[in-house]
Amino acid sequence: MADEFYYNTETGQIEQGKQSSWTHLMGPYDSREAAAHALEKARSRSEAWDEEDRREDA
Repeated sequence: MADEFYYNTETGQIEQGKQSSWTHLMGPYDSREAAAHALEKARSRSEAWDEEDRREDA
């Protein structure tokens, strides 16, 4: 669908619709802005999960 946006991890570019191989895409996102923050959001979630794991192991 052309109204979906993806972050391409290989190029660092935002794509409207699926233009590249799924192996390089994060998404879909509803907006170009949301796709632009894909890595930031993934990093934040990963840090939160790591912290949760540390608390469970303590």
